[in-house]
Amino acid sequence: MLQTGGPAISAEAASYLAGGLAALAVGLAALGSGFAERGIGAAAVGAIAEDPDMFGRGLILTVLPETLVILTLVTVFVVT
Repeated sequence: MLQTGGPAISAEAASYLAGGLAALAVGLAALGSGFAERGIGAAAVGAIAEDPDMFGRGLILTVLPETLVILTLVTVFVVT
C-alpha cells in the first residue's frame, strides 16, 4: 500500500483500533484505581474504627482514585 501512495491503514480499521485502545485505557485506569482503593479503603476503615470523626476524610480519600477513571472516560469521549 505504501508504494502506491495509499494509506497504511484504512479509516474503518483506524476507527476500530481507536475504540479498542480507548477501551484498554479505561480498563487499565479502572484496574489501577481498584488497586489503589484496596489499600486506602483498608486504612480508612481502620482510622474510622479508632476515631469516628475520620469518616469524612476516609470517604474522600477512598473516592479520590475513582476520579482517575472518570477523567479517563472524559478523555475517551473527547478524543473519539
